[in-house]
Amino acid sequence: MTDTAFRAAERLSTIRVSEILSRSAHAIALRRQGKDMIIFGAGEPDFDTPNHIKDAANVAIAAGDTKYTALGGSPTLKNAVAAKFLRDNGLHFAADELIVATGAKQILYNAMMATLDRGDEVIVPAPYWTSYIDIVSICGGVPKSVQCQEADGFLLTPEALEQAITPRTRWLMLNSPGNPSGAAYRRQDLAALSSVLERHPHVWVISDDIYEKILFDGVDFQTLASVRPDLAHRILTVNGVSKSHAMTGWRIGYAGGPRSLIAAMMIVQSQTTSCPSSIGQAAAVAALNGPEEPIADMVASFAIRRDRVVAALDGVAGLSCRRPEGAFYAYAGCAALIGARTPADSLIVDDRTLADYLLEFGVAVIPGACFGLSPYFRLSYACSDSDLAEGLSRIVKACATLTTADT
Repeated sequence: MTDTAFRAAERLSTIRVSEILSRSAHAIALRRQGKDMIIFGAGEPDFDTPNHIKDAANVAIAAGDTKYTALGGSPTLKNAVAAKFLRDNGLHFAADELIVATGAKQILYNAMMATLDRGDEVIVPAPYWTSYIDIVSICGGVPKSVQCQEADGFLLTPEALEQAITPRTRWLMLNSPGNPSGAAYRRQDLAALSSVLERHPHVWVISDDIYEKILFDGVDFQTLASVRPDLAHRILTVNGVSKSHAMTGWRIGYAGGPRSLIAAMMIVQSQTTSCPSSIGQAAAVAALNGPEEPIADMVASFAIRRDRVVAALDGVAGLSCRRPEGAFYAYAGCAALIGARTPADSLIVDDRTLADYLLEFGVAVIPGACFGLSPYFRLSYACSDSDLAEGLSRIVKACATLTTADT
């Protein structure tokens, strides 16, 4: 049926369904059609939610804990969140300085909707999680992408931050360890950025710490409000249980920040989803208060896979891969393959066409263009060891068929 009367809102004119989701959906559709596909697009751990967390959810259901909770999260969960922030990050938050939402993504949306007026700018270091850009745009703001070079560890430098700030800058987005690069800010990195922020008191910071627990090689996690507590009055520290506890489908995110900001975010949430799921909140209490051995086991597995991925990609002519400090993604450089030709004499013009070509070999990756920095592609190693080995083999095979100027 053709609905010619429909008119979408102007705010959607530059926004589409995430290319990450659409590419992953296309690969899944090919699999359903019978094509053997290895899909490296997933942004979620392949591990199951730990049993003690599922048990807590079952207890809540049996006890009839199935009603609405307080708007910004149950008192029990807020207590667990406050304890987590104090225990892990040395941050003190009162109940009215905390909010729980239906995933960390809603936290970000709440913050942007509550604070952005049309034309306000948000600095987003690239490579970035693609939703940052669209959330800012749909809330009336102007995303200002700042490319962070591999030579700088994919990290925002103080010089680049200084240059990006204008009188219209409202927020800086920081994500560490980051999606898609796996890069992590050290204490000295955050201190250097803070020196710039000191000179621009109108700039607030969102610290997206969702991958906090997934760090390798003894790297210590650092968050800006801990490094510079004197700037905490303009920092929103965002986290959740989705990545750390393999709870993506439970949809629980949380944040701590200035009470005036939290109050404004609560207004937004009251008119969208209201409270998050009571069952999800009960599970999150068990996650935050429970043992961390399942996290350590998961991270140890990710570290082994990380090393396999980096070694395999670095061994492919035309590819390179920086060793990520955290998360579960590899961000592979493919500049040497741009301009290469396929056996059918098609030209690899960018990282999107390279991703399309890899799809022909039954392996799905996400092009760097989705994350604001090309020519790269993201590979998620949150998958089984057998899929990882087979997928890497297919990438090696695909790249070997390409003819470059040097071959």
